[in-house]
Amino acid sequence: MFQKIDCLQVPVPDLEAGLAFYRDRLGHALIWRRGRSAGLRLPDTDAEIVLTTERPELEVNLTVASADAAVEQVLAAGGRVLVPPFDIPIGRCAVVADPWGNRLVLLDGSKGLLLTDDAGNVMLDERGGPRVVPRSEAAQGDEA
Repeated sequence: MFQKIDCLQVPVPDLEAGLAFYRDRLGHALIWRRGRSAGLRLPDTDAEIVLTTERPELEVNLTVASADAAVEQVLAAGGRVLVPPFDIPIGRCAVVADPWGNRLVLLDGSKGLLLTDDAGNVMLDERGGPRVVPRSEAAQGDEA
């Protein structure tokens, strides 16, 4: 069911201080940045370190084919839902717990990938929301 680790979310009290440590001192390149969070590259994988000032807990986000279907599978296996599936800019997300109470964030990228400028800032649409490029278009751009 779990396809890969999408990211390790690391809480920081201040985004600039977090970037100074993880990017500038530890050498993790900035991939994207938006508001109170930033994604940093992990070498040899497409998983990311995501620095955030929004939540106080360290958490692992796992990629699934469908967040809605994954929730049903976790329930059937004896887990429980902490946060029902909801929309996110790139797809759907849910938070579940295994039988021992371990919190798992499940997300799918069914809508696509965040579109960024050359500096890594997430580009915004006309309504001020993040711009997303469908995965099929992103794959075509990689081939060109």
